[in-house]
Amino acid sequence: MTTLREHDTAPEFELLDATGTTWRLADFAGSKVIIYFYPAALTPGCTIEAVDFTTRRGAFADAGYAIVGISPDSPEKLARFVANKSLTVALLSDPDRTVIDAYGAWGTKMMYGKEMHGVIRSTFVVDVDGDGHGTVVKAMYNVKAAGHVERLARDLGVA
Repeated sequence: MTTLREHDTAPEFELLDATGTTWRLADFAGSKVIIYFYPAALTPGCTIEAVDFTTRRGAFADAGYAIVGISPDSPEKLARFVANKSLTVALLSDPDRTVIDAYGAWGTKMMYGKEMHGVIRSTFVVDVDGDGHGTVVKAMYNVKAAGHVERLARDLGVA
């Protein structure tokens, strides 16, 4: 499994969102983006995280950060998630797990005391240069949904 660290090159991506719009890492050229990986839309932990990012989206934007969530869900399921929870963060579909694997966000994890393979809840802060190439500023694996966004905001100095 790939594990990204601070100063590593952030893998490029090209994924569809809930509306069918294509997003690329290069779209964030000259800015910073928070990329978070979550197991499945419309599940309790993933809902907590998405709602928390939506609630704090304005503060992150004011501090210069865009936010993108990535899961293996289809764009159609993401659209239901966005509508059901009134989400305002971009959610991208990676059904083939190409980007999830490239960021090292797939692997063995414990769930309810049982070992299984799946998306490892992970968050990356990426600085994207003017040419659209990203550098990992912060890489966090195995984060807990509850309280994660608040801790991230504090770590990044976001009010």
